[in-house]
Amino acid sequence: MLNPRPATPTHACRARVLRFDNHQPIWEDDGALVFGTDATGQARLLEVGSAPAVLGQYPLLPVAHWPDRIVAPGFVDLHIHYPQTDIIGSPAEGLLPWLEHYTFPAETRFADAAHAAATAEFFLDELLRNGVTTALTFCTSHPASVEAFFQAARQRQMRMMGGKVMQDRHSPDGVRDQTEQSLLDTKALLQRWHGQDRLGYAITPRFAPTSSDAQLRGAAELAARYPDTWIQSHLAENRDEVRWVAELFPLSRSYLGVYEDFGLLRQRAIYAHCIHLDTTDRQRMKACHTAAAVSPTSNLFLGSGFFDFAQADAIGMGYGLASDVGGGTSFSPFRTMLAAYFAGREGQTKQGVSLLPSQLWYRHTAGAAAALGLEGSIGNLQPGCEADCIVLNPQATPLLARRTAQADSLEELLFAMIVLGDDRLVERVMVNGQWLPG
Repeated sequence: MLNPRPATPTHACRARVLRFDNHQPIWEDDGALVFGTDATGQARLLEVGSAPAVLGQYPLLPVAHWPDRIVAPGFVDLHIHYPQTDIIGSPAEGLLPWLEHYTFPAETRFADAAHAAATAEFFLDELLRNGVTTALTFCTSHPASVEAFFQAARQRQMRMMGGKVMQDRHSPDGVRDQTEQSLLDTKALLQRWHGQDRLGYAITPRFAPTSSDAQLRGAAELAARYPDTWIQSHLAENRDEVRWVAELFPLSRSYLGVYEDFGLLRQRAIYAHCIHLDTTDRQRMKACHTAAAVSPTSNLFLGSGFFDFAQADAIGMGYGLASDVGGGTSFSPFRTMLAAYFAGREGQTKQGVSLLPSQLWYRHTAGAAAALGLEGSIGNLQPGCEADCIVLNPQATPLLARRTAQADSLEELLFAMIVLGDDRLVERVMVNGQWLPG
């Protein structure tokens, strides 16, 4: 048997480097990363470690040197709605009124391919501007919205997942689909886009109340037939929603039980919010390798409640952080991590928890990648990972520069960036081995 073609190094950078080993941060104050292509042509990180040790192996390789910058993994947004970009910051009394007054009217416009394409272009550029290189994304019930999303993502060589929303009941004209056609459209889109370049398909029932039994059953059949796809939906976000689900599905043990009864719990299944769960729900999610997308800015904005980090960690349930734009109030991972810190302190337990800054960062990078079943591929800077990363400037603003200069530990440095950072902190973005202009 012939040996496979070895990876080819192409370029390197030298800076301070943040990465993760399991849940623990690894910090190199003078680190180096070597990038290259593997035998398939995929851009990957080939070497990482202390600069003298790493760069000594590649004396002729071009090296960009940024001694006062930080290279970190590209952020992974575990739940976001690209068609809701234009309704971010829209006031509402709660989740269900917000859907009625803002979400559904905005999403009807995505039957227009030109509108979908323009929004997808802006959405992906906004993600990249904020240092997000991968996202699990809701489109709308219109196939044109999915086509636009994947075409724009492929053009940017991004590792992205998304899917057509399925909602065949309790939905207004303009977004409601038909059961059989929704399944045919989902299958056709899946076959067209899943596994193309760096793209993946997510089977996407909006949430249990807006899908009939037949649609949920059909979604599960597709998920079983294509086990390397993703499943995404919403779960236990709002108490009114939970009561509605109990009325619609009286034979199911819980809201989570509805999805389990239809066969929609498995690895690569991601459910947004997961606030109003009990211990059995969390245990079932762990057992089924199903993860939660925690969306704290959205939960605070809509008054939905607080994800219970302490209970999730105690059980070992998988989860990662998500913006949930447009219910979420910012594309910025720093705003999401700060809101998660607030939510943890408030919590559902009597004392709450103080989440370590490094753990907040982990849950928005390597932890979110693990929830997606992509651990070791994205969200980290370990050898073999795909070459997506960001360069952070801790002197991006006067206050940030003043505070980070006084940080005497990694946790202090990370927390200062979480609290004070925004898109200005993200100086460069690498996607698939290429530094983007800017």
